This record gives sequence, C-alpha cells and structure tokens, in this order.
Amino acid sequence: MRKVLILFAASALALACPQPVSELQRSEPSPELAAGFTEFIDSVKASLTPPIDWRTFVNLHSILIIKDGKIVEEQYFGDWNADKPHAMFSVSKTFTATAVGLAISEGKMSLNDKVADYFPDKQVDGNPCEATVEDLLMMAGGHDIDPTMQVLEVDRNKFISKIKDGSEIADVFFAHPFVHKPGELFVYNSLGTYILSAIVTKVTGESVLDYLTPRLFEPLGIEKPVWEADKYGINAGGWGLQLKPMDMAKMGQLILQKGKWGRKQLIPAKWVEAMSAKHVECAPAGIRIEDAERVCGIPAELNDWRQGYCYQMWRGTHNSFRADGAGGQYIMVLPDKNAVIIMTSWTGDLQHQMNLVWKLIYPNL
Repeated sequence: MRKVLILFAASALALACPQPVSELQRSEPSPELAAGFTEFIDSVKASLTPPIDWRTFVNLHSILIIKDGKIVEEQYFGDWNADKPHAMFSVSKTFTATAVGLAISEGKMSLNDKVADYFPDKQVDGNPCEATVEDLLMMAGGHDIDPTMQVLEVDRNKFISKIKDGSEIADVFFAHPFVHKPGELFVYNSLGTYILSAIVTKVTGESVLDYLTPRLFEPLGIEKPVWEADKYGINAGGWGLQLKPMDMAKMGQLILQKGKWGRKQLIPAKWVEAMSAKHVECAPAGIRIEDAERVCGIPAELNDWRQGYCYQMWRGTHNSFRADGAGGQYIMVLPDKNAVIIMTSWTGDLQHQMNLVWKLIYPNL
C-alpha cells in the first residue's frame, strides 16, 4: 500500500510540474498561407529550370514555417530530409552568442571584458587588440578586412566548411592588423566568433558544444549535435555546427519566446533582447558599408543585410531578425506575425530568396 501511495504521489507531482515539451506540435495552414506557400515552392522549382540564372537560383533544401508555436508547413527537396543534419555555416554564430550570454548570466565573464586579457601570450607588439567581448559580438573588433579565409575552406559540393589543417586561428586573429577603434566599424569576421568560443571554453572549462548541451540542446530535445573543433578542442564558433531543420525550428521558437521553453527560462530574456537588437550599422559580408548600395543594386531600406547587426544575428526588413548562414541557412524570427521560418539551401542570390518570402509567405502568415 505504501508503494502505491508513493507512486501516486510521484505521478501527481509529475502532473503538477510537467516537463517542457521538446517537440513542436503541428497544425494546418490557413488557406491564404497554403496558397502563398504553393506559389513560393513553384517559384523555387522554376528557378531550377535550365538555363539556370545564378541571380534567381533558389536551390532550396528544406523549409519549415512555424506559426503561433505550431508547424504549419514543412517540405524537403532532393536528397534532404527531416533526419539529415545540415551544415549551419554562420548560423553557428547565434549559438556561440547564446553560450556567451549564458556564461555572463552565470557570472563567468562580462561584455566589458578585454579580449586581450584572455590571450596574453597571443598579443603582437605594435598591433594591440583593444576589443571587448561586446565588440566581437557585434563584429566591430577593429579589423579592416576579414581574415577568416586564411584558416577556413569551403567544400561547395558537399555543402560544408572546415578548418584548414594546421591552422592556428587565434594567432591569425591577433596578428591581423587592428586598424579601427573597436565598436565603431562593422567588419564581418568569423574569427572573432572563434575567439568568443575560446573565451567561453576558458571561463567554463568546457567547449561551447558541451557547455550548451545540458543548458540548451537537451531541454530542446536536440540530440547529439556535431560541431567542428580545432586541435585544441575549441569549437569553431563562427561555423561548423550541424543541425536538423527541426532543431533550427526549436531554436527559432525559443528565441521568439524570449528564451522560455515550457515553464523553464533557458536563455535570460534580457539576453535574447540584446542578442536580437541592432547595435551597429552593417552591410553584407565582405562589402563595405559605403559600397553596399552600389554593389547590391538596391536601396538600403530594401536590403536585408543593411538593417543593423545584433550580437551574432542580423536585423531584417519587416521588423524581423535572423540567424544567417552562407548559402541561405536561416532561422528567421518574425515577431509581428508570431512566426518563425526555417530554410536550408545553397542559393545564388540570397536577397532574391528573401524577397520571395516577403512577397509570397509573409503577407499570408
């Protein structure tokens, strides 16, 4: 009888304190969204019809739409499916920024920490690094151009990137000339994100992947993600994470909910707000701000890479913000529609892909 009472009490406690749901529920799209989604897919397929124009080429691998917390559209293309992880490229950066925010909330580091203090043996005479953690978060560490390709190679056939053999990433970062006052000029720089990853490892004793596993991945039901690390066990930070589209959807929904999942606050709400707020003027990676309108051929107000850079995320048009990776990997958060859009792809014109979303999907959400 005592065992029965214990079991009953345990069951009652479980019902009273339910665990956060790790899977997103599904719902039917509205007729308007279904029609817009069909037109979107037709446009994607039309872009693949020979002769292919690289400027309108939308090589979509997957798309998921989450509305009011439920999946309302989901489609995969070619060899891609729901169970196949996809390289995140720079979407990885948002997860590194999340780790930074969690480490700050635990009192292990701060936004104002001087980056050089964590790497005293890497400093180069005559080339002082004066950047703070916050400067690196907003891609304004003081470099004039991005040195990332000195250590990174991209396999465009396998849709992956990897660290070049023998690379000393921190050495390259600190040896590269610091030209500008930190915090003032946006220069997209994935090595800065690697440095953030290394700092998290220094202050926690764990890689970013291991640090995030019990705090983020496990509560979201994201199983054993893979993240490339260098020979020192430091995750690449700015690239190298592989996730399934559904994993991306959970992260997007978590961010939309200001870090809350079920009854648990996985990421401090203030950090989500800071991570998604504009901190600096920006332009597409590799393009100077003053050249952006000429190179891109569209006004700044229509360019989803000119709306401001956050902490390892981008502001977009339509009051949106997103995690964004090379080739068209997106976790798009749309607060005004209470929606999230996930895309993986290898696309020719990223703005064209976004424009299709704004034209055919967004108005019908």
